[in-house]
Formats: sequence, structure tokens, C-alpha cells
Amino acid sequence: MQDPFTPSPELAAIARRWLVAHAGRDVAATRGLFSQSDALTFVGSDEGEQMTGAEARDMFATFFDDGVRLAAEDIVCVAYEAGAFGWAFTTLTVRAPDSDMAMKFRNTLVFSLENAVWRVVHAHNSNPKPNIESMGYDAPDLDQLIEASRDRINVGRTGIASVMFTDIVDSTALASATGDASWSRIVTGHVAAITACVGDAEGTLVKSLGDGTLSTFSSASAAMMAAKSIMALVAADTSEPHLRLRIGIHTGDVVEAQGDFLGTVVNKAARVAAAAAPDEIRVTDATRAMIGGHADFTFSDANSVPLKGLEGEHMIFRLEWRP
Repeated sequence: MQDPFTPSPELAAIARRWLVAHAGRDVAATRGLFSQSDALTFVGSDEGEQMTGAEARDMFATFFDDGVRLAAEDIVCVAYEAGAFGWAFTTLTVRAPDSDMAMKFRNTLVFSLENAVWRVVHAHNSNPKPNIESMGYDAPDLDQLIEASRDRINVGRTGIASVMFTDIVDSTALASATGDASWSRIVTGHVAAITACVGDAEGTLVKSLGDGTLSTFSSASAAMMAAKSIMALVAADTSEPHLRLRIGIHTGDVVEAQGDFLGTVVNKAARVAAAAAPDEIRVTDATRAMIGGHADFTFSDANSVPLKGLEGEHMIFRLEWRP
């Protein structure tokens, strides 16, 4: 019996192109090669990571936003086709930039011929470790958020402003346990909730990156009210996984031009967030001083600590937020 499958250099080339786009977070190219059929299926390497149809297509746009771009190397692909059907199996190395992280990876793509164009109707990724370890899907840290926000901060005036950072505790482990798609949906909902709380306090969410956010407020009291609302909202959420946050706030003189002093205010707020324990809001002495004896705010655990990249010791306070 004649073998119906013949080697397909065309499908091998398409598979390589899809994998390079996938690793490099090229949303348009990755989704553009997907079938528009509801039969489209994407299976990832984490347990429970399986999506079909529009959910699979939309996941890439959501998850890839601001994601770390990876390099696909040492690609070896074999592909076959038979009529309007084909498949490709690929081995490759996926490497995270600026690190020693690299992982052998395997991928299978199933193609259908739709209107004379090959489209991916099924994709299955496989690797021997969770995505967090192998693909570098770790949430960007506060340093990355600072850098990404540097050109985005614009308070529209010169004067005093309060800067707030939020960060999810143990996000790496949570993302690994839930899988890419589920974690993407969780973080998207989380950032939307923070955006609402910031807006209610008349603040501005400047940037979100991974699971961290940076916001600015025209007053210290507004920043602290937003922080308390965010903590209470997260604590009241009974869904799993249960998120825990750390929040840091610093108040200082900012200028509309992107000067060094603006960077100092932002950097210090980020370092205060990093110094906070899970479920804590930490504020600087400058922020605390701005509201005097305001009855809506209670502070405890005054502590003098070193902060990364800043000289000397810095006094920070825990802002109590529980009823």
C-alpha cells in the first residue's frame, strides 16, 4: 500500500515560522497562522492547559502582552502532508534573553488546508519542566516594571505626588501551578480590579507588567485609600488560587520632564514594596507625614531599613488596612 503522506518542506517552514513567532511573542504572526475553525485546539505543557477555538486564539493576545521575548534556536523539523491535511514535529531550544535559562522543547502542529492556505488546527507543546522554569514565563520583577515605566510617567505638572507599587507574592509558583492560560486570565482580572480601585481614588495606573502595577496619585491619602481598597478586595476574594499582595508607597517632588528626581521617587516606592511582607502595605516616612493625624489611617511597626540602590537607612511604616 502506498504511503499517503509525503515529506512537506512547506509545512516544515511554516512550523519553524510559527515557533519563532510563538517564542518571540509575535501575536499577529502566531494568531495569523491559526485556523479560524472552532476545532482549533492548543495544548500546553502545564496540567489543565487546554484551549479550543476563540479561547485559544485570544489567549495569545492576552498572555503575550508585555511578555518576555524568547529566542527559538537549534530548530529541527520534520513535516508531512496528505491532501488537505498535514503535520509537523519539531525539536528546538528555547532561550531566555540575558540569562542562562535554556530548555529543550518539543512541538507538534497539525495543519488543515483552508482556502488554499495551510493553517494550524492543533498545537501541542511539551517540555520536561513547568513553563515558569523552562520558558521564562516568570512575572517581571519590580526592576523591570520601573524600567518599562520610565518613559510613561507623566503627572502633568510639577509638585508632590505619591507613587504606589503592587506585587503578587509567590507569583512564580502560582503561575506554574495554574498554567499559562489560567494565570493570564487571573492576572488580567487582578489588574482590572486594581485599575478600578486606583480610578476610584482619582489616581492613574501608569503601567502594569506581569503581575505588578505602578500608579500615581496627587495626594498621599488618595494613594493609601487605594491601597487599602485593593488589599480588602483581594482578601475578600474566595476564588483559587488565593492571591496575596505586597504594596509600597512613597511620596516626593516630581517633575513632568523625565529627570533623575522622578526616577528616585519611583525607585524608592518600588524598594518599599519589595521590603513589605505578604499582605502588607508599607509607606515611607514622607508619605506618613503628609497626612498628619488623619483618622482614617493607622500605622505600626516603624522600621529603619536599607533599600536597594538607595544610600543609608530609610524609615518605613506598616499601614493597617484590616477592619
